[in-house]
Amino acid sequence: MITQIYSIHSIEEAKMCLDAGADNIGVALDTGFRCPREVDFDTCKTIFDYIGDRATKVLIIVSADEQPIFEYTPLLNPDILHICGNELEANPDMVKRLKERMPKLEVMQAVGIPSEGAIEKAKYFASFCDYIILDSIASNMTSIGVAGVTHDWSVDKAIIDAVAPCKVIMAGGLGPDNVAEAIQFAHPYGVDSFTKTSDKLPNGDTQKNPEKIRLFVKNAKEA
Repeated sequence: MITQIYSIHSIEEAKMCLDAGADNIGVALDTGFRCPREVDFDTCKTIFDYIGDRATKVLIIVSADEQPIFEYTPLLNPDILHICGNELEANPDMVKRLKERMPKLEVMQAVGIPSEGAIEKAKYFASFCDYIILDSIASNMTSIGVAGVTHDWSVDKAIIDAVAPCKVIMAGGLGPDNVAEAIQFAHPYGVDSFTKTSDKLPNGDTQKNPEKIRLFVKNAKEA
């Protein structure tokens, strides 16, 4: 069971993830779209350099066009590129050109739950992407992810069954309290946490909580 922790903001938070045994560590790059807990290029590179080969490095990019993807991905050299799908979705030509430049790169496409035709969307992306991440769309939002709420896991299970052997990561309101239940219900390749492994700060920002990360990883692995 792969465990993935988003969105890391510093070396200190990356160390929390490594100490807990997280498999994937995600960093959101600032591209001007105000992605929560995004960092600038230099901070992202510093975090990735610190992680090295001790965990899988995931680069999260929100963009309206391909330019930031093709500019920054080779420079930051992540193991996985996460394309969020709020403004831009992966397509076969994009993935082909990325892998021509970076043969070892894997591509992860987000699919929002609930959304019209989510199962068919996932099957389409699974035909040329290495990963699908299933994340919540909150009732008061239109963006995929960072909602902090769960969704209908039966949709996840249907997608996991439909797109095999493509690797599917479950996300959306998962934390130490419910990750084992999610795994036992849907049997994904991996599970992801952002909101429920973080603490809210008085200024509205968040910071990672080492004990919540440790319990999330522990409970996921034991499930």
